[in-house]
Amino acid sequence: MYEEKMKTYISANGVGAEHLSFNASCHSVEEAAETVGASPKDFVKSICLLDPDGNLIVGVVKGEDRVSTSRVGKILEVERPRTALPEEILEKTGYPCGGTPPFGFEAIFLIDPKVTEKELVYAGGGSETSLLRVPPEELQRVNGGKVVRIRK
Repeated sequence: MYEEKMKTYISANGVGAEHLSFNASCHSVEEAAETVGASPKDFVKSICLLDPDGNLIVGVVKGEDRVSTSRVGKILEVERPRTALPEEILEKTGYPCGGTPPFGFEAIFLIDPKVTEKELVYAGGGSETSLLRVPPEELQRVNGGKVVRIRK
């Protein structure tokens, strides 16, 4: 269900991304990297945050990095946001935690500059059994994302 939703979004919006589906779930960046024969350094993750008004903020960072909520708050000039709960992520994005893609839903997207260092990155594809292979510039184009340092 979630994978089809992502495939439809990619097709309907002309996103330069490849959707990859697997039989087994990937529960970590390391497992996902092994599945596609890539390095964990080729992965990005979507960290979902909520500002005090309940607005969704997605921080896209390299797989080994964390998002600094205080930096995000300062960048957006809002009180420090908090990490969204899994049920809030599903409600706000339409995708489950663990497979949340870096585009395809309404949010403020902040992309850490380290994400743009590779020609292609892997990201959540909508479920725990799918990934996206996408050029980082597509993340910025599709999301209208702002490239700004958000990592700890």
